[in-house]
Amino acid sequence: MHYSSENLPQLDQMVKMIYRTGEYAGKVVETGGPRAVVQVLAVLKHPQQGNLHYPYNPDVPVFHERRALSFNEKALVTYTDLEPYVGTIPDYKESLVRALEEEAEALDRLRRWAERGLETLAIVKQDYRL
Repeated sequence: MHYSSENLPQLDQMVKMIYRTGEYAGKVVETGGPRAVVQVLAVLKHPQQGNLHYPYNPDVPVFHERRALSFNEKALVTYTDLEPYVGTIPDYKESLVRALEEEAEALDRLRRWAERGLETLAIVKQDYRL
């Protein structure tokens, strides 16, 4: 269930939030305007690197470096990017390490997929006798 301007989260409620390309667990510290103020307590998914307008393209003029929000940092988040957090919120540092490792593993998997794809295309090119 996502929140909306008609269905606001309660103050001090634990929520999962999407902020830019990262996901976080945090505590609602302010509501009432078009966005809630959420205090970051854990990193659930590390933000993606690179230019979001040109995904998976390393040859862009600006390749963005995105850092995770820091512990206790407050972020303005639209209500539709919030949902209740269920479970125990992990320790910030441990969650940051895990999220960073998962993002690195995903990029490594993508790199290996691209290498296998190139190998397969070379075989297909030979089959085409090109």
